[in-house]
This record gives sequence, structure tokens and C-alpha cells, in this order.
Amino acid sequence: MAVDANIPVAILCGGRGTRLQGAMAGIPKALVEIGGMPIVWHVIHIYAGQGFREILLLTGHLGEQVEAFVASQRWPDGVRVRCIDTGTDTPTGGRIARVAGELGGGTCCVTYGDGVADIDLDALIAGHRSANLPATMTVVQPVERFGIADVAADGRISGFREKPLSEHWVNGGFLCFEPAAIARIGLDDVLEEGPLESLAASGDLRAHRHEGFWACMDTYKDAIQLSDLYRAGEAPWRRW
Repeated sequence: MAVDANIPVAILCGGRGTRLQGAMAGIPKALVEIGGMPIVWHVIHIYAGQGFREILLLTGHLGEQVEAFVASQRWPDGVRVRCIDTGTDTPTGGRIARVAGELGGGTCCVTYGDGVADIDLDALIAGHRSANLPATMTVVQPVERFGIADVAADGRISGFREKPLSEHWVNGGFLCFEPAAIARIGLDDVLEEGPLESLAASGDLRAHRHEGFWACMDTYKDAIQLSDLYRAGEAPWRRW
């Protein structure tokens, strides 16, 4: 299956990035650099490199900087990147609700501006459509931040595991929505709370399990680690 180039992509990049502010004061989280280019540039290329052509950046905090960056870039042929100011303090769901009219009235993709993965977007879209549900959320098993001690019932430690994969699946972004799902997102909603919880409770939210590479740039340490991978030519998300 080839990606339908008409599917629009909305990238949430309006947050403040509070855990990064000490090291990256004065710039929005979306513009924190990974290997010399802003993290949002990498996210855009994950989509553009797999055939998507209409990309909307839902900006907020210091959005004028994001807009200036977009205007300064030469994007791949046929790819249009637009910034839409969705408000400085608007929650994630509210940003999507504000651009509902820009999402084409059909299938759309939504993701965060700070997460990268070697995700197969063809497979994501195909699975979403075959399930015939209003929404699909990519789920991942993140690497634990600390090593794990294996403790037996008698209290003895039998060994250690250095930062294994979590046993739990978490929201990895890279979502697909139909209009029926978008209609359930309000202007004051946090996407990860009311809307996704409601979709899950009604059986309308499908999980797309991604077992490959995934990382979220949440802290300055994350930014350094991702930059090191990219500069070493070992960035799994670079499929373009």
C-alpha cells in the first residue's frame, strides 16, 4: 500500500517544554536541535519521507520562531508545511479542535513535535483503515530510565538488567483520526485525558503496536543522546 498523499498531518508543537527551559531558555521546544536541526524538522521529515504532503504545525508558545524557521527552509518537492497559531496556553486537544476545518474531512494524522521513531506509516494507515474504528494510537514500550534489580521472593537479588524495555505500552504519538474522533475533541480538552479516554472507554480506539525504535525528547539529556545518534549516522528514525 502507498501512503495517500492527501492525508493531512497535524504536529503538536505549541508547548513550553518546561523540563528543557533551564538549558534551552528563549526557544520553543520544537526548535531544540537534534544533530544541528530542530526536533520538529526531524518529525516533519519522518512524514514527508514516506509520502505525506500536507503538514500543519500547531504552534503556541514562541510560535513566531517556529514560523520563521519554516519560512527559512526548503522543503522536499511537493511538501507544504504551514504553521497555524493555536494559542499560547491551549491544551493539546484544544489545538486539534481549533484546526478541525483544516483536516480535510477524512482520515488525518496527528503526532507530537518531540518524538521520533522508525515507524512504518504505511502499516499504521493500513491497520487503521482495516480496523474501521474512529481512532488509532501508536503504542510503544519505552526504555526504562534506570537499571532493574531482579529480586527473588526471599529478598535475594539474582541479577540486574540495564535499562530494559518497559513491560507496559504507552502512548507513542503517531495517531490516526477520522472525523468522528475529531468531533469528540473540545476546545478545552487535553487530548491524552478526556478524548482518548472516552474513545478507549467506548471501544473506538485501536492500538498500533510499534516495536522498533522510539524516543521522546523530554529533557536536555534526551536531546544530547538523540544528537549523538544522529551525528554518528545511527539515527533509526532517519528513513528519508
